[in-house]
Amino acid sequence: MREYKVVVLGSGGVGKSALTVQFVTGTFIEKYDPTIEDFYRKEIEQFASMRDLYIRNGQGFILVYSLVNQQSFQDIKPMRDQIIRVKRYQQVPVVLVGNKVDLEGEREVSPSEGQALAEDWGCPFMETSAKSKTMVDELFTEIVRQMDFSPLPDRSEACCATCNLQ
Repeated sequence: MREYKVVVLGSGGVGKSALTVQFVTGTFIEKYDPTIEDFYRKEIEQFASMRDLYIRNGQGFILVYSLVNQQSFQDIKPMRDQIIRVKRYQQVPVVLVGNKVDLEGEREVSPSEGQALAEDWGCPFMETSAKSKTMVDELFTEIVRQMDFSPLPDRSEACCATCNLQ
């Protein structure tokens, strides 16, 4: 069975862990408990460099923002820039995700804003809800599809030798 290395990135509290746990176990985490990387990134800046390592080893990327938090939408833009910088390749498999569609009444980021950014990046866009399991399976199916059909970069274009070290 093939193993896929998917990296889920986004600001704290956008639902990265909730989406992943919902996909893997079919359950929703009601109580928010920040993951270690989120917690330490606030405490000690050197842990932010761990993100480079995750990106270097990742094959596909899910960039998540909370559609009830405009700042989280702004925060993902430099994260994509970091992916391109670390991978040194523009056509990295990415899916842009607006999470928390179950909180429609509190929306701060319109679907057209997310769609426009995804079009600019040339990647798929989805709105999900880890809580109601809306589009969660489809999200992970799409990133796997992106990884399966993404052309591999020429060795001269990217850090393939480095990325394959584990």
